[in-house]
Amino acid sequence: MQTADAPESGEAKPLTPYDLIGGEEAVRRLADRFYDIMNEEEAAAGIRRMHAQDLGQIKERLFEFMSGWLGGPQDYFQRADRPCIRSAHRPYAIGATERDQWLMCMSRAMVETDVPEPVRKLLDQAFLRMADMLRSS
Repeated sequence: MQTADAPESGEAKPLTPYDLIGGEEAVRRLADRFYDIMNEEEAAAGIRRMHAQDLGQIKERLFEFMSGWLGGPQDYFQRADRPCIRSAHRPYAIGATERDQWLMCMSRAMVETDVPEPVRKLLDQAFLRMADMLRSS
């Protein structure tokens, strides 16, 4: 894995997926594009119905969650009011169809926001595991 210099210690530290994607700006583009696709794509209508009409707040939440989950700033995970990801999804009937809609939106968003292919392959597997974990049926 590539490394970057750690300013405090002078030692190299491994680059995180957050770094490899392109940091804050790239993760924000990815979160925004994900929800734009969900909103536009008829094939994602099932999961779109699980969201409020205004997607602004959930776009921000996904950006914050993904930033920390990918190894960037941990703001989301340090917030006292952050919901557990499983608890946040528990009220929804999430089966294979909904999982696949979500994965389709995320896969397309990664391609359209130029996430490098090796990182996409890594994240595809991680997103599949996460999406399967959130299934309720």
